[in-house]
Amino acid sequence: MRQREAKLGVDGAAAPWKEQQQQRSPAGRWLDAEAAAAALGPFTPRTKRAPYCSVINVVLAAFMLTVPAMVILLGVRTSAPAVRITSADAVRRGVSGERSYDRLLGGLLADGFDERSCRSRYQSVLYRRRPGRQPSAYLVSKLRQQEALQRRCGPGTEAYSHALEQLRSGKTGGAAAASQDCKYLVSISYRGLGNRILAAASAFLYSVLTDRVLLVDPSNEMGELFCEPFPGTTWLLPPGFPLSSYTNFSISTAESYGNMLRNKVIRTDASAGPAGAGDVPAFAYVHLDHDATEQDNLFFCDEDQRVLGSIPWLVMRTDSYFVPGLFLDTGFREELARMFPEPDAAFHHVVRYLFHPNNHVWGLVTRYHDAYLAGAAHRVGIQVRVFGAQPNSPELLEQITRCTQKEGLLPELLVPAAGEDGDGDGDPVVAAAGPTRKTKAVLVTSLKSWYYERLKGMYWERAAATGEAVGVHQPSHEEFQRFGARSHDAKALAEMHLLSLTDALVTTAWSTFGYVAQGLGGLRPWVMYRPENDTHVPDPPCGRDVSMDPCFHAPPFYDCRLKRGADSGKIAPQVRHCIDMSWGLKIVRPS
Repeated sequence: MRQREAKLGVDGAAAPWKEQQQQRSPAGRWLDAEAAAAALGPFTPRTKRAPYCSVINVVLAAFMLTVPAMVILLGVRTSAPAVRITSADAVRRGVSGERSYDRLLGGLLADGFDERSCRSRYQSVLYRRRPGRQPSAYLVSKLRQQEALQRRCGPGTEAYSHALEQLRSGKTGGAAAASQDCKYLVSISYRGLGNRILAAASAFLYSVLTDRVLLVDPSNEMGELFCEPFPGTTWLLPPGFPLSSYTNFSISTAESYGNMLRNKVIRTDASAGPAGAGDVPAFAYVHLDHDATEQDNLFFCDEDQRVLGSIPWLVMRTDSYFVPGLFLDTGFREELARMFPEPDAAFHHVVRYLFHPNNHVWGLVTRYHDAYLAGAAHRVGIQVRVFGAQPNSPELLEQITRCTQKEGLLPELLVPAAGEDGDGDGDPVVAAAGPTRKTKAVLVTSLKSWYYERLKGMYWERAAATGEAVGVHQPSHEEFQRFGARSHDAKALAEMHLLSLTDALVTTAWSTFGYVAQGLGGLRPWVMYRPENDTHVPDPPCGRDVSMDPCFHAPPFYDCRLKRGADSGKIAPQVRHCIDMSWGLKIVRPS
């Protein structure tokens, strides 16, 4: 039953001005020039002007140029020069006033990329009203080490060519392979875009923990949708990989770690030595899909990780975010604690580091944001996931409205007085607001347009009791999921980012799409519970999630230390069960 349900489940002082000008990119210098022009604009000198006017204008212009400089000098010290958001940008992006922003996200991102080739990498912070969590210095150092490893051992290097020859020959040199410098993890990308992002993020973090080069299967648009995350190298598996059928590996593959354990091809007992029985296999397939067996899930145990650490090539298939399971391994727990002092921000940091939309997708994001979201005082994201061929549901619409109004995310509607035909627009609360009325933008993402149309009609036909002007928007409605369609995935990725730019987020239980959006935005969402019966609205309709981290849908039910079945939600203090999937695991801050 658990497996069947899991299948269905498929976010100080800045440098002096001259020094900043030298260090800053052309785009950054353009921003400063635009700021100066905006400040001086109202005081453009004329050919004939009374002397006293000139004096006043010079004083005022100097004052306007000085105030932003004082703001920068009082700003937060970051690892990269601060770049100012200009007044024009502020109006366009809904930012009040001028402020500095950290283009490298506290050192999370590496400097030196060509900004024009991937605008989202350094521009995304401009569109966020919340700065996000700051990475630890230790995490930053680990990322720089991983980048160096990717350059030293990645495609095109002598080390990579040598590793491929070993893989082709099937020989690794026995136990001595455990000490070789370059080891690899190939992450298979499949299923929906949300699943692919969660799987690659999990594989990346495992690679960092185990000093492996991450290579992502380039199929399913992973190369077309995202920019390269590592400077000076690629994260995509090049053509000509010796294991030509690796994308078809499954639970029955003989080289899976679970099957090799079951068939005693490898052993984890101490008498077998550090590399297990006999020579180390040239590769192992790690099956962490929703149908993983008990032997497959021994991946999350210390002694099994020691054996896997000796195998030079791992090929991994998963459709889940398995990072919570890594906290079950005591060998990883201390390292994870150093990397993530705020453990619930693990995915938040990884997804912002690894996944940068290409310029086409980023254009979809920025154009829609500027047209529909930037000017709103408050932005609410509602992610509606309809599973399977479920028809338009009035019950789900009621659940959305009950949740958003009960939690104060959307205003209730005015009820006309007895005998009135109107919508209550004459109410003093609304009339007093006039042209200064507060605006609220509601972003709906769904394969269906029906829910958006109903919500939009509600706030058009009736006035909000708070006097707010509520605008409801939906970028696209593809009607059904189209696996492998590039335009479909591009729109999905853009909508994940748009949801992450909202101030409050409502998501659908079990949805990996919503998980990515909340991780990108550093948002702890309100989750709409899955009803036991589709004809009833859950009571309560939604609940605030315990953390921003995604849910691991198919965790092991096993205690590695006791070597028996156990509730894995009670093994590590950083992990507990999810509110949207009772058997799932998610990372939280220990109480």
